[in-house]
Amino acid sequence: MEEGRGTDTSAVTLEWAMSNLINHPDVLKKARVELDTQIEQDKWIDEQDVFKLRYLQCIISETFRLYPPGPLLVPHSSSNDCTIGGYDIPRDTMLLVNAWVIHRDPELWEDTTSFKPERFENGEVDPHKLMPFGLGRRACPGAGLAQRTMNLTLGSLIQCFEWERTTKEKVDMTEGNGLIMPKVIPLEAMCKARPLMHKVLSESMHDV
Repeated sequence: MEEGRGTDTSAVTLEWAMSNLINHPDVLKKARVELDTQIEQDKWIDEQDVFKLRYLQCIISETFRLYPPGPLLVPHSSSNDCTIGGYDIPRDTMLLVNAWVIHRDPELWEDTTSFKPERFENGEVDPHKLMPFGLGRRACPGAGLAQRTMNLTLGSLIQCFEWERTTKEKVDMTEGNGLIMPKVIPLEAMCKARPLMHKVLSESMHDV
């Protein structure tokens, strides 16, 4: 993520991820079980735990697939005359890559519009099909930081709180306009602190 855009794109991606989890309580439960199993009780998730949380990473990958933080990626310019998909592209032409369309191409993905983190579980997905940060030499230099931030933040929200919808209706997933594709209707959800959060708050009160 480019400097100045990292905060917005991370926040929007986190909102999409939480919206999908709240709409899919079975996925949320599976992620919570993984966190409770892989991380010691009474221990807050930290960066060293991330590599053990494979399903959490699948959730984030699926969120990036359906809702890439930059749907059209960053504009590029062709350095030489070339041919792409049968089209002749002159040198110095501005090129936009529509990652949103590629991530939903039925020739590349099965059940393209469904939120299914399990599609990434076996490591069989061609890494070149998922490009939320671009590919190659000009891929976003902040991709690693963005992924670590997402893992730690989303993992903390799942680990510390129980989540559910505010109404019986599912969270509205309508996409808005903009470079980072926000939700038209911001996410509203109810949460209840889990035992770990009670422990953290209790210790914080004792430190005051």
